[in-house]
Amino acid sequence: MFRRLRRFSSVQRHTIWDIALKPWVHMSPCQPCSTSSRSGVKSGVPYTSLHDAGAERSTGSLPSEADCVVIGGGVAGCSALYHLTKLGMKNVVLLESAKLTAGTTWHSAGLVWRLRPSDVSIELLAHTRDLLHDEENGLRVDCGEVDPGWIQNGGLFVANTKERLDEYKRLMTLGSYYGIESSVLSPKETKELYPLMNVDDVYGTLYSPGDGIVEPAGIAQAYNRAAVKHGAKVFEECGVFAIETKEGFQSSRQVSAVHTNLGVIRTNCVLNAAGGWAPSVGALAGVRVPLVVMKHAYVVTEAVEGIRNTPSVRDHNASLYVKLQGDSLAFGGYESNPIFVDKKLSSDFNFGLYELDWEVFSAHMQAAIHRIPCLEHVGIKSTVCGPESFTPDHHPLMGESPEVRGFFLSCGYNSAGIMLSGGCGKQIAEWIVHGRPSLDMFTYDIRRYAPALAGNDGWCRERSHESLATNFGVFYPHDERLAGRNMWKDPLHQELLKAGCVYEERHCWERPGWFMTSEEREIGLPEILPYDYQGANGHAAHQDYDYKSAVEQDFSFRQPKSFEKIVDECRTCRNTGALFNMSSFGKFILTGKDARRAADWLFTNNVGREGEVTYTCMLNKDGGTESDVTVAKVPQALMNTQGFSQAIGGDTDAESLYIACGGAVTTYVQCHMQRVLEDKQFNAKLIDITPELGLLSLQGPISKEVLQLCTETDLSTADTTQYGKQFPLEINGERVWAMRMSYVGEFGYEFHVPMESLVAVYRSLMSAGQRLGLRNAGYRAIDFLSAEKGYHHWHSDLRTTDTPLEAGLGFLCSKTKDYYGSGVIQQQQNSGISRRRICLVSDKESGVPLFGNEAIVCDGKVVSYVRRAGYSCSSDQWLAFGYIETEPGVKLTDKVLAGRKYEIEQMGIRTPASASLKSPFV
Repeated sequence: MFRRLRRFSSVQRHTIWDIALKPWVHMSPCQPCSTSSRSGVKSGVPYTSLHDAGAERSTGSLPSEADCVVIGGGVAGCSALYHLTKLGMKNVVLLESAKLTAGTTWHSAGLVWRLRPSDVSIELLAHTRDLLHDEENGLRVDCGEVDPGWIQNGGLFVANTKERLDEYKRLMTLGSYYGIESSVLSPKETKELYPLMNVDDVYGTLYSPGDGIVEPAGIAQAYNRAAVKHGAKVFEECGVFAIETKEGFQSSRQVSAVHTNLGVIRTNCVLNAAGGWAPSVGALAGVRVPLVVMKHAYVVTEAVEGIRNTPSVRDHNASLYVKLQGDSLAFGGYESNPIFVDKKLSSDFNFGLYELDWEVFSAHMQAAIHRIPCLEHVGIKSTVCGPESFTPDHHPLMGESPEVRGFFLSCGYNSAGIMLSGGCGKQIAEWIVHGRPSLDMFTYDIRRYAPALAGNDGWCRERSHESLATNFGVFYPHDERLAGRNMWKDPLHQELLKAGCVYEERHCWERPGWFMTSEEREIGLPEILPYDYQGANGHAAHQDYDYKSAVEQDFSFRQPKSFEKIVDECRTCRNTGALFNMSSFGKFILTGKDARRAADWLFTNNVGREGEVTYTCMLNKDGGTESDVTVAKVPQALMNTQGFSQAIGGDTDAESLYIACGGAVTTYVQCHMQRVLEDKQFNAKLIDITPELGLLSLQGPISKEVLQLCTETDLSTADTTQYGKQFPLEINGERVWAMRMSYVGEFGYEFHVPMESLVAVYRSLMSAGQRLGLRNAGYRAIDFLSAEKGYHHWHSDLRTTDTPLEAGLGFLCSKTKDYYGSGVIQQQQNSGISRRRICLVSDKESGVPLFGNEAIVCDGKVVSYVRRAGYSCSSDQWLAFGYIETEPGVKLTDKVLAGRKYEIEQMGIRTPASASLKSPFV
């Protein structure tokens, strides 16, 4: 090998190894360049860009007003413009400070994959592919003679391990519901499909023949041409230097104008599609945009004999992608030591590339030669190293900003902007025109981030680094991030850590996941350490990291190692008692003159009855469920109590309602409520008191006995024992607000406590309960326990696209009042519904773990997929929840379900299951 390499080093042309073996040198700063000074290899994209070819654009002066102004002329902006015109918005303008595609789009690789571990992502990718592939109804119909450059050459995912192939089988299973053809190939079959590939270490591959590639400039120009055809206006060399806002109801802010070098456009709607420049555009309106810019690179080889018509390749374990480029190949990947672009991108960095850092890129060169050995003898034609934007969770940023009304985002595409452009363009257009997208876009919605975190540069940098570095990692069901941790901790954090708590993070709150055994605690406590950047970017990797080891023991698509410990927590709760720290829950006070009117409109149920707490939904205009929450009228006794009065912070003279929601959706829920208050102009104020109040949940048969040992309040009365009651009491001298509520289906209490009293109340309850068998338990146990009782979990089996009636929550919808979305619910109540949430219980002997995204099979046909999975510790069976459509005129009942043969398909294996409308374990 080394003799061969020395021979090639004397050849004048630049082979891959010839370049890779040269001594490393320091690279120049982030400046545009056209040639690599170290290698002599040309820097440039392997296709015609709009810098050279030009694009459809408008002439004449800037309009004085517009219904929407799109800022950014890349593929995201052009797609949004096209889809806005498709929805009938004609007075829409796109502004590009340079030339169309001059930012990131022009140097993109142009890969289009369709299989993802997310149902929503699959639908978004499918729309892009349909626009490109469908010649009768797709993009070609609207864009005229412009060729988007679509080539359907297929896609191949390479698995080196059994775990990786298990992941691919899960993708295949979910894709089957959406009609995506794919199959698992053996190493021999893979070699027949891709003769140049080394399959010696291949465990198997996943082949999707409908995947393909597209020319980035071609698809952007097609979107642009079609949009202009439908009436949109496009202005190049039109820089935005100010976004004007005006004050709205209750000091909210609303977009009112865009100031450019060509003039001012009055508008109530701006779409920030500026890619790596999006934070700068956001700052013009006071909007925080959580993305960072890093260099992303690939190289283009000289001609490779025998490569034509081969599929694109993703070798995830090697963090490598390989793309067909005519008679050549382009390859790149994602590094653990990516290069940050620390300074803001300059406004004049147009059609610019950076010098490739060969030392960073060398891992991809070695991986490419290992997977396709003939590349060792092939020269490099050009290098492409440009700026790419990455987000803290590797999902794009979309939707309306929580900080400014009328300011929308479509940016942060994490190197997937081309393949997501069609689907995301359609959804953001619906968001702008109709007020909400047709898909459940929560994982893409900017409101998934608290604004305080979106503006935290250190947190964004850490999380974005980890997201990029693990982009090709296996996505396990119980994976936990190591970056950006310990942001928000409640006072019980150290106490529970000493008890062996393995924390999980949601919405940047550290919350209990599950608890170690006493033997495991003696070995080491799972303390979360500062992020080590995986030993890269100048950081030393942590050694003997107990938390990482605890998390990684669950890295499996089979039964995780923590399973028995979690089931033990569940059984203790069912048979004895468990104490859960749920302080990460979102908590709000709705107060003011119109608080009652606002609540009646916001919530489907009748809320605010004296001495009661009510479970209810909030809907959107289409009747979809925006959240499920609990609501209670704040007792006057608490309003005047020290500790609570400061925490609650409401108007002591006005009626105040207390609202609690799941901690992972706190900002989303707050924004929804605030928008409704503003739109209806209710004279009411919404106050976030999440940091001020803790929440402990005491559940199980012994809960009443434990509480009675800690309080002088008589717990034998109906007001303290009946479900849904709420009352103040003292626990060993600490004032708490007790609620007879349970999310695990047991007799129990929730205690809402000022944070300064949280530790004292916890210690009192544990001290009294330990001799009765009380133990700590975490959210993983809550997930199992709640699923067993058939309770809903928002954003898994209850989404913005599901109405309460479809979800089996019709009992939460009042028939005596109007509320937001009630018109749709009344229509469904009158005419009936065609889809229902069902519960499937797998065959007890199968023992196949379920995690969600499995296929639901009815009478041999895939009819749906699993939204949420759980486990019954009472019967030792797996549970699955999903939605199925019913035939016209057929009312879905348990009898109808029993007459059909149901199965759950997991990784290609079908397991018999029984089906019912509700959990059989209620």
